[in-house]
Amino acid sequence: MRNAAETTTARLILRLSAATVLAAAIAAGGQAFALSELRPSVEPQEPEPAQSRAILQAFEGTTLPQPGPAINRSAQAGDNKTPAAPADTNAAKPAPADDKPAEIIRDMTKLPAPVKQMREKLVEAAASGDVTRLRDLMGTGPTQTQVMNGEFEDPIETLKSFSGDADGQEILAILLDILSTGAAHFDVGTPDEAYVWPYFAGKPLSKLTPPERVDLLRIVTAGDLAGMEENGNYNFFRTGISPDGKWKFFSGGD
Repeated sequence: MRNAAETTTARLILRLSAATVLAAAIAAGGQAFALSELRPSVEPQEPEPAQSRAILQAFEGTTLPQPGPAINRSAQAGDNKTPAAPADTNAAKPAPADDKPAEIIRDMTKLPAPVKQMREKLVEAAASGDVTRLRDLMGTGPTQTQVMNGEFEDPIETLKSFSGDADGQEILAILLDILSTGAAHFDVGTPDEAYVWPYFAGKPLSKLTPPERVDLLRIVTAGDLAGMEENGNYNFFRTGISPDGKWKFFSGGD
């Protein structure tokens, strides 16, 4: 065995020899070798078993979050149900499926006389182009006509606020359009009994005949109708008259 002095001397000789070779190569104009190329190659060492176990343990129990509904298509693959439509909070609501369907009246001569008279007065006022002529038909106090959401204290101003023009004439045109259709008779024999225009408010859109769909498309656009069909119910403007001839409401939306 070599002693420490011999080992140190051998290492010095090796380093001097390498330096001499490198210097000679540079002086000769030849390609110089990097010191790393002159050193013996070192094989990469595999991590110790204890180190590998520590790395694995660091990831144990770690999982990626589940994708949201917009990404997780597999969770939705078997669920093709249409979301339920928002509850209709207006005075005129389609009859529940387990209740007796609303009576549809297309012949206006079959309306009770008070209802028929109020409808004619509404048509006349709307056709005049003067929205203020509706005021005398609205009544006062507890029985005053419920107009939309009552955004203004004055119901005429509320009507104007929902019209596309400052004078409320678009609303008058809509009122004429819906009164030109048939009516749906709701809540017969109850305090909420009313004749509601248009009759689409009392009939599922999926059961409309082709002529009835044309009727509806005279009031709304095809795009509006497509949106209504997604929710399953008519959700445009509607108006109602009580059996004793009072103008109960003018509303719109779900």
